[in-house]
Amino acid sequence: MLMRQARRADIPGMHRVRKAVRENRLTSSVIREEHYVPEIEVTGRGWVIEDEGEIVAFGIGNRDTQSIWALFVDPDHEGKGYGRRLHDAVVDWLFSQGLQRIWLCTEPGTRAQRFYEAAGWSFQRVLPDGENYYELSQ
Repeated sequence: MLMRQARRADIPGMHRVRKAVRENRLTSSVIREEHYVPEIEVTGRGWVIEDEGEIVAFGIGNRDTQSIWALFVDPDHEGKGYGRRLHDAVVDWLFSQGLQRIWLCTEPGTRAQRFYEAAGWSFQRVLPDGENYYELSQ
């Protein structure tokens, strides 16, 4: 297992993971591969976890929106601590950018919701689209 900063060549692998998850599924083409480029090169940073050369998890934080843009683990690689490692890398990077508070959204009633709550994120409200909005302060 190798964790490293994401680069443009990783985007197809990251998008494959994004489309493979069972919860918080990507059901349309709202997010396409080209949307990752500014997220990892301009407004944010991303990290990937590789297992035998294959991307199996990734996380991206956006400095400008002060949020976690993405954090996903391939279902075949869940339960190995990859999500926690990526979470910590993204959160640490966002706070290192001088941010005092960051946010994210996730579907209610999911393992992701329980994961973020266990990591100290504070539920704020339900958004009009039905997603739960969370914040984390430094």
